[in-house]
Amino acid sequence: MSASDDLRIVGVLGGMSSESTVSYYRQIDRGVNDALGGHGAANLLIRSVNFGDVERFIRTDEWTAAGDYLAEAAGELEAGGADFVVMATNTMHRVAPAIERAISIPFVHIVDVTADAIEAADVETVGLLGTQATMEGSFYRDRLANRGIEVVVPDRADREAVDTIIFDELTNGIVRDASRERYLEVIDDVVAAGAEGIVLGCTEIELLVEQDDRPAVPMFDTTALHVERAVAHGLGETDVALEDH
Repeated sequence: MSASDDLRIVGVLGGMSSESTVSYYRQIDRGVNDALGGHGAANLLIRSVNFGDVERFIRTDEWTAAGDYLAEAAGELEAGGADFVVMATNTMHRVAPAIERAISIPFVHIVDVTADAIEAADVETVGLLGTQATMEGSFYRDRLANRGIEVVVPDRADREAVDTIIFDELTNGIVRDASRERYLEVIDDVVAAGAEGIVLGCTEIELLVEQDDRPAVPMFDTTALHVERAVAHGLGETDVALEDH
């Protein structure tokens, strides 16, 4: 029997963008290797969708079509042997219910994992940065509200700037100092509006902003938190079936 026989197969629904998917792959693999040592690595199954299709669904508000598209892809992960699914994007968790209905294996929701970390930090109000669909939609706010966590979002001009930087730069692997400074201005404004911590609610924002940029303000890196849970589930350290489905 090999060490991999004890590992669950992590299904990663990715491609939104490739930058995010690569980060998930590397971090999950690294986390499992840290636990196993040597050349130990994660059991990973990745289904990378066409980001061009997903971007169009977002831009045209075709959320039903987006849900159908991603639900089919998640079903392919299940058919391929995945034991559970993580989706390497925040924005498309807006259609998580369609995905959950389409599969019989657990779906590990990024907002739930983030809420756990916010509660553990004893933070009650967070600022949310992400795409406009994330910041302006109800799916993130409502799910956090169900856990007693209040959400503050940037004003319209700042939301547009944050969104533009994500789609025009970060999803293409472009990291600019000027964009970092713009994000930090937005963070400062949201903190001034009452946020006690900041949710980096786009899986590419970790490329641009990190905790050391604002040491006094807790930052909740959704990619790192999601990956940490995926690693724990992949190693069999937590009961994914009971916790996330």
